[in-house]
Amino acid sequence: MQRDKHAPLSGGGRKRILILRHSRSVRVMHWVNVLTLGIMLMSGLQIFNAHPSLYWGKSSDFSHRLLHMEAVEGAHGHTEGVTRVGGHTFVTTGLFGWSRGSDGTYTERGFPVWATLPGSTWLAMGRLWHLFFAWILVLNGAAYLLIGILSGHLRRDLLPTGADLRSLGHTFVEHVRLRFPKGDEARRYNGIQKLSYLFIVFIVGPLMVLTGLTMSPTMDAGFPWLLDVFDGRQSARTIHFLGAMCLLAFVLVHLVMVIVSGLRNNLRSMITGRYAIEVEQVVAKGAEHE
Repeated sequence: MQRDKHAPLSGGGRKRILILRHSRSVRVMHWVNVLTLGIMLMSGLQIFNAHPSLYWGKSSDFSHRLLHMEAVEGAHGHTEGVTRVGGHTFVTTGLFGWSRGSDGTYTERGFPVWATLPGSTWLAMGRLWHLFFAWILVLNGAAYLLIGILSGHLRRDLLPTGADLRSLGHTFVEHVRLRFPKGDEARRYNGIQKLSYLFIVFIVGPLMVLTGLTMSPTMDAGFPWLLDVFDGRQSARTIHFLGAMCLLAFVLVHLVMVIVSGLRNNLRSMITGRYAIEVEQVVAKGAEHE
């Protein structure tokens, strides 16, 4: 027998009810994002491995690398991986610069083979995968914005209110203490969630698209102003890489919050749309004597 969506899931003075938290379109687009972002990140790292260095400006200046990963001979004659960030050098053997390949032997590469798609050194196919799924991500994002505007989802659920902004400090402290909204407060996003989503959707997302276009010589020929906006192709590549790391950080924090705030409940809400919250149980007068 199917449970009524408002049926109590626990007894006592409070009861748990299931509310519709995510519409079908939001759920579908969320899982499309999960797939495309994962493939784009891993194929992007595959492309980066062809030249694991970052610069600022119009061309590659080997004497002024912002970031560089390589394998060097260590003090004891053993090869080790190093990552140079500005003027600082870090030993990153096994992860960056020098890591185990698909055949089990160590090889010089920026990111390890398990973090890249579609293969260990398949640059051309990595580019094809990256561009193909980039279009899927852009179309999915455009559909999300259009549906969000027409349905009122963006204004109703993602636009921070004055109360949201005033309580940012309190919300942050509560999250650090792993105390999450209960009852009616759990029906909506808090201020930190709203600002995070808006930052990704309206700042990081467009930057990733524009810098990606700037790295294409064909697009530069048709829209040369892109190179001026980002101060050159190498600067665009650096911004694109930093944007990818920002997206990765957002995803990792998001996953942690999903787990610690209730994995089962959160997964159910993004699969079926139903989210369980606790509310005060109202008992009709005299009902306790029946």
